Amino acid sequence: MRLPTRRLLPVPALAAASALLTGCFSGDGTTAGSGGADGKRVRLAMMQPPRSGLSPLSDDAFKLSRWSTAETLVKLDAAGDTRPALATSWRRDGLSWSFEIRDGVTFHDGTKLDADAVVRSLTRAAGASPKPRILDGVELTAKAADADTVTVTTAAEDPLVPQRLSSPQLAVLAAKAYTGKTVNPVGAGTGPFELTKVNGTSTATLDRYDAYWGGRAKAPGIDVRFVPDGTARAAALRSGEADIVESVPVSQAALLDEDLVTEVPMPRTNTLYLNTGKGVFKDASLRAAAREAIDAESIVKGVYEGRADVAEGLLGPALPWAAGLRTPVTRAKAGDPAGRTVTIGTFTDRAELPEVAAALQQQLQKAGFTVKLDVREYANIESDALAGEFDAFILSRATVLDSGDPAAYLYSDFASDGSFNIAQLKNPSVDAELRQAGETPAGDARRKAVIAAEAAVLATDAAVPMLHERVVQGDAAGVVGAAHDPRERELVTAATHVK
Repeated sequence: MRLPTRRLLPVPALAAASALLTGCFSGDGTTAGSGGADGKRVRLAMMQPPRSGLSPLSDDAFKLSRWSTAETLVKLDAAGDTRPALATSWRRDGLSWSFEIRDGVTFHDGTKLDADAVVRSLTRAAGASPKPRILDGVELTAKAADADTVTVTTAAEDPLVPQRLSSPQLAVLAAKAYTGKTVNPVGAGTGPFELTKVNGTSTATLDRYDAYWGGRAKAPGIDVRFVPDGTARAAALRSGEADIVESVPVSQAALLDEDLVTEVPMPRTNTLYLNTGKGVFKDASLRAAAREAIDAESIVKGVYEGRADVAEGLLGPALPWAAGLRTPVTRAKAGDPAGRTVTIGTFTDRAELPEVAAALQQQLQKAGFTVKLDVREYANIESDALAGEFDAFILSRATVLDSGDPAAYLYSDFASDGSFNIAQLKNPSVDAELRQAGETPAGDARRKAVIAAEAAVLATDAAVPMLHERVVQGDAAGVVGAAHDPRERELVTAATHVK
């Protein structure tokens, strides 16, 4: 959906933001944006810097996927169904799945993809601490049946093994990536672009890999700059310093030429997580009071300028089947906040979240709470959030990012042993519903089980869904073939180039 309005960015703001980016897309010996007969390099402004040295076992894996440098055995199509990638086919036999490995694939260091390479990558992921969230609650082993076949076995029947193996956190890398204490993806992927250089949290450089099994990419390379400031990212698009800009803040979208901006509904929910383990919100009645105090519609209108959807549950309109399966949820009655003090944490990387925090502060104080805010960059606040250091935390959370199936997100965020349980929720009823959802075969029955699990979570008020976001992406006029992916797995592909 194209954005309907057009305004000009004020000159002082444009100048200040552009200064942050001046010269940032020039590489060693190569002028970024220049190119020979086969086109220009793609200059990419990304929102969040790497948090774990681009390890595929962390959320940084999605950067590797969006740059088309690391690949998985399986990929998902637009409908969320599995399709071949590094594996050409698969079959199930009880607890085991056999995957046939694609022939003729080489890693960027020239070594050959085979079953042993796949086993190495999957074994490292399965044994990681913490595990990639797609493996929350899953015991997985991988063995080479022969040079071209990998058998993946789980401790319990798992109908979503192929979907799990589509997660960028289970990318297959060359042996060289695993020689150190951390996983290093430089020069170790199989995609159309080779990651050749990483400059900390500032820049990354990728060059075309001409031996790519899927055919030669149209662009000669990608120059990445990490730009946490949303105004600066938008300014880079206006000034011509970037070709593709991810996550344009809604406050900046209307300031850009409407032809440069694309808006796509996405499975991402802006949620207030309430700490059920300790502090004020250990009391269910006070969680209910917080829920009743929140006016999500005013946040959508005031902060997101109408470019979001008011939440009715944790799963939004990007999953159109969810709304039709919901039934009313019984929750606790609201208690009296009586001036109790709560601290809400959030991060600056998504430009709207500090504004959401300010709006919630006013709404909760009007309801009788005393509210303090703690706002930092995500890299500096995540560990405290996971440790339960806040009474509440505002998070923009992708609900089907990893497997295309929301059961994994629900387990990760709300199971007693979930790896991303910011709400510190430990509820046997929720755990039982989550297990049921995870064990149900794909299809209508699984969807109903997922909604039952969602209802169990909502009944605790451990999480208050506020709104569902949309992808707002900026593409310069000369960009051809940039991906507009609601799951945020693709951005620059082999087909992407700059005229």
